[in-house]
Amino acid sequence: MGILYDDVVIIRPSEREGDPSVITVNCPDKTGLGCDLCRIILFFGLSIVRGDVSTDGRWCYIVFWVVGKSTTRWALLKKRLVEVCPSCSSASGISFYRPDPQPPKPPDVFLLKFCCYDRRGLLHDVTEVLCELELTIKKVKVSTTPDGKVMDLFFITDTRELLHTKKRQEDTCSRLKDVLGDVIISCDIAMAGPEITACSQTSSFLPSAITEDTFNLEMPNKLPSGIVTSDSVSVTMDNSLSPVHTLVQIVCQDHKGLLYDIMRTLKDYNIQISYGRFSIKERGNCEIDLFIVQADGKKIVDPSKQNAVSSRLRMELFRPLRVAVAARGPDMELLVANPVELSGKGRPLVFYDITLALKMLNTCIFLAEIGRHIIGDREWEVYRVLLDEGDGLSVPRNKIAEGVWKMLMGWE
Repeated sequence: MGILYDDVVIIRPSEREGDPSVITVNCPDKTGLGCDLCRIILFFGLSIVRGDVSTDGRWCYIVFWVVGKSTTRWALLKKRLVEVCPSCSSASGISFYRPDPQPPKPPDVFLLKFCCYDRRGLLHDVTEVLCELELTIKKVKVSTTPDGKVMDLFFITDTRELLHTKKRQEDTCSRLKDVLGDVIISCDIAMAGPEITACSQTSSFLPSAITEDTFNLEMPNKLPSGIVTSDSVSVTMDNSLSPVHTLVQIVCQDHKGLLYDIMRTLKDYNIQISYGRFSIKERGNCEIDLFIVQADGKKIVDPSKQNAVSSRLRMELFRPLRVAVAARGPDMELLVANPVELSGKGRPLVFYDITLALKMLNTCIFLAEIGRHIIGDREWEVYRVLLDEGDGLSVPRNKIAEGVWKMLMGWE
């Protein structure tokens, strides 16, 4: 007898404030499933405080204990989690996952264009609405005119795949008008043509000093001013405790998206987790035990590959994002970057956290851009934010870097 659709993902919201909610996933397995699930949980603003993963390579059973917003839309979260689970047939029992030989069609890109009067925190309020409506920002260009007006161009995709409809477009503009009030002047949404989409994918030049320092994959001897991170990250590999698995043991400080960072790194190396356990101890210290195998089902015995995987994990947990503040002519520019998964997916809510941190720092945004750059052998999603230092509201560089970093890491 097969697993019913409603039983693939079961969510039990907490009954008492402060207690974790429990998410259970029971479905056919695939390499990278844990990464996909953790990305969605992160997008919904939830933190995983404990996790158990078990699979025989064909069927998996995953339990996450999560904490977060009281306003979480559990039904929608369940729907999104089910969508990334491999399908199973109730008529014929287990239907094992097989990779699709054809890559999925890229989602349609739409151009959201609106004009409004500027005010502090405006960009964050817009970003919050788009996240709430499940509209993914692929690129944004925000510019402020001398007369105090803002022209915003958002290149977005729709998780619900309904933005081509007039109703979805009207609902989006209506929601923006509800939040922004009288400051909004005009709002328009249209399908981005090939020439506009190509333009949106063109990334501006990054200074060589920024690329060398910011995107270095080696463990740094010194972090940029204002950036604090875990005191230490320990990653060890052991082949003696299991005849068929390599044991990876990780000890580090907790941060927002920690389990996602581990899972995406292993997914990029095409490594399968057979069994895993994650828990947060006192003072935010995390302990993770993972029994893993390669794509061929064998443990990792090659010392060079062991070193490559452990070094990458250590780097990704020590510094999962890059934050830097640099001079751009007479102005100050904030740069934030996160690695893109090999699947092409970026980290959720980065722009949301950036704009929220700057709003809390009482710092205005004069210009903002999102682009992707190939640096070394990796693709990065880079956020460039030109800050408005007028009216005596300048905030020291290290305070901006520190505030944005802490928000991104969940340490605010």
